Amino acid sequence: MDLDPFLVAAAFGIGIVVGLTGMGGGALMTPVLVLFFNVPPLAAVSSDLVASAVMKPVGSLVHLRRGTVNLDLVKWLCVGSVPTAFCGVLLARALGDGEDVQAVIKTALGVALLVAATGLTIRAYLRLVERARNRDGSADPLPQDRPEVRVRVLPTVLVGAVGGLVVGITSVGSGSLIIIALMALYPALKASSLVGTDLVQAVPLVVSAAIGHLIFGDFQLGLTLSLLVGSVPGVWVGAMLSSRAPGGLVRRALAFVLLASALKLLGVPDLETGLTLVAVALVAPVLWMLVRRRHGFPALASTERAALRRSEHDGQRT
Repeated sequence: MDLDPFLVAAAFGIGIVVGLTGMGGGALMTPVLVLFFNVPPLAAVSSDLVASAVMKPVGSLVHLRRGTVNLDLVKWLCVGSVPTAFCGVLLARALGDGEDVQAVIKTALGVALLVAATGLTIRAYLRLVERARNRDGSADPLPQDRPEVRVRVLPTVLVGAVGGLVVGITSVGSGSLIIIALMALYPALKASSLVGTDLVQAVPLVVSAAIGHLIFGDFQLGLTLSLLVGSVPGVWVGAMLSSRAPGGLVRRALAFVLLASALKLLGVPDLETGLTLVAVALVAPVLWMLVRRRHGFPALASTERAALRRSEHDGQRT
């Protein structure tokens, strides 16, 4: 049961991204296994989910200790997600064996990555709008105590059920798709509570999906060990760097990589894939600069950071 040094190195790099941004684990790991290491899609999903089941509780415990978890939301999300995550494996198997099931999973993974890339963009925009409102004083004042959020049971269970099914089939969505739905359902939820709630609900979700893949999937122990050996220290390094690295830049790069992976998994020809990526690389930064200007920020985030550093320096001198 030898470890693959190249796979360990790739998992280490992906772990750094996860530590920096808090997302991208399954959304990056599974397509990397499929596209660069020629791992069959079902085996990639199975091994990635089992590795995630080992890693997810670490971040969750931190948020539980800090009190940034809405346990009522976690409960109702899990009511929907835990059974459907397990059933996602059964659904994949019911679609057929061999090449049939691998093709279906590959397509489902491509669609999930497209949704995840879109979700990252929406999340970045909502954060920018929230910053603008806080700057202008138009945002509602934050309460001194933890905000009480009225749980919308049926929509929350449905979000959990859909998210669980997607995760069970593709391993993507526990940290990227569900959190976007939570932002839409509960706009009053503070950012720290949003992240903490999403992390904690993802633990039973991923464990359920991992158990299903251990029983019915294509779990490979050597592959999973390589992922853990690389990703665990990578997540730690990424978390240590997160206070210094420009997280927005990392998230934009992540969205670009997710788009490229999705197009390849969906079988888009190389020429069309290349043209699409070039167009996105040229147009997206210009559009984002216009959006920043519209909300009263400098076109470049680096300019804003430099101005903030100058302001802090002037404040210290006085």
